[in-house]
Amino acid sequence: MSASAVRPLPDLEPAAPLVLPRQAEAVLPSGLTVIAIARRTTPLVEARLWVPMAEVDIAEGALLAQTLFSGTGTRSATGIAEETQAVGGSLNCGASPDRWLINGDCLASGLDRLLEVLADALCDARYPDREFSVERDRLADRFRVSLSQPPTLARTALLRRVYGDHPYAVETPDPERVGAVEAERVRDLHERRMRPDGAALVLVGDLDPEEAIELAGRRLGRWTGSGRKVTMPPAPSPTPGPLLLVDRPGTLQSSLRFALPAPGRDHPDSAAMQLANLVFGGYFSSRWTENLREDKGYSYGPGSVVDHSLGGSAVMIAADVATEVTAPALVETLYELGRIATLPPEPEEVEQARRYAIGGIMVATATQAGLARFAGTLAGFGLRLDHLALRVERLAAATVEDVHRVASTYLGPGRATAVLLGDAERVERGVASVMPVEIG
Repeated sequence: MSASAVRPLPDLEPAAPLVLPRQAEAVLPSGLTVIAIARRTTPLVEARLWVPMAEVDIAEGALLAQTLFSGTGTRSATGIAEETQAVGGSLNCGASPDRWLINGDCLASGLDRLLEVLADALCDARYPDREFSVERDRLADRFRVSLSQPPTLARTALLRRVYGDHPYAVETPDPERVGAVEAERVRDLHERRMRPDGAALVLVGDLDPEEAIELAGRRLGRWTGSGRKVTMPPAPSPTPGPLLLVDRPGTLQSSLRFALPAPGRDHPDSAAMQLANLVFGGYFSSRWTENLREDKGYSYGPGSVVDHSLGGSAVMIAADVATEVTAPALVETLYELGRIATLPPEPEEVEQARRYAIGGIMVATATQAGLARFAGTLAGFGLRLDHLALRVERLAAATVEDVHRVASTYLGPGRATAVLLGDAERVERGVASVMPVEIG
């Protein structure tokens, strides 16, 4: 085909507005918020239950999540699994410093049974000694393996550096601490903190929203709880200082980690911050990826993310590089942070990031699971799906000047908390020529 026969690609159409599905919401007498959203793409229902976990010992909280479905007064762990599988579904629970998050799914015709089993676990979980012991040992082993990996060790050091005594400082509990927790401690924790007041249940799928709320009220109306209401205290923002060098003798790679301040999830600048982060390092077409991976070959997968938590928000930056290029990779990282903070991005960069961000929301919310994930997370922050529509509007409206302003405010290298995990004998001299270093 001749060059003259090649037709240029047409311009992309403007981003379509986010159309919100039909939904309903109610607060039960127990204080549980129930949100039901119709998304009838397949005959399934997704469930997300967010229960606040602020200031809970992370080892005990993780064990509660691991063993919540290990048995009740009327159902064994096997019985729970069989009943949920009979309606094409599953139930599991995860924990983070902010919350317990129960994930469930089932055939639309099986929602009543799924909620019945869920209510049984919430109201009558027994944490049987034998099952608890097995799961405790399994969880401790999992954390032990995780804490032997450089990425986890580097993130652990960064969180401690940023958050100090705040609950966010520990994301992965010490395996020995996990192994020492007795079942009675978790039973007591369940009684005190696994409560409906302040919790939010989101149901998404092939359902009538009003009928789903009525069903949830019947099944979960007996879930009550005692104890004081606890909220997450504000977290400290990342602060500048010497780079913390954590020695790992003999390692062949260095793990670079940075944290920078960021506006909160519902702050008016949050959308522009998302675009600034994408331009810097938040997706494959970003400047930092182009520099470290495509141009220099220092790292296979550098990346940055805006991490929103109830106590605050931060930009988390991560790259693993070969030991011999640790100092050059640090130089390029500081350069890219300085560039995004001091020079306006090109309009084409902002537009590409905008389409990526809006497109990601559109694709994710097109599925029941994706919509449930968004709605469940927003509910935990006291927000609703209209916030997602507002987010799309703000992403569409953000200008180059807006992106430059927030980048200047938040992403300057002088604002970063920096941690490096690596072989100190081999990297300290080079890194210390770039920025002040503290051995930790």
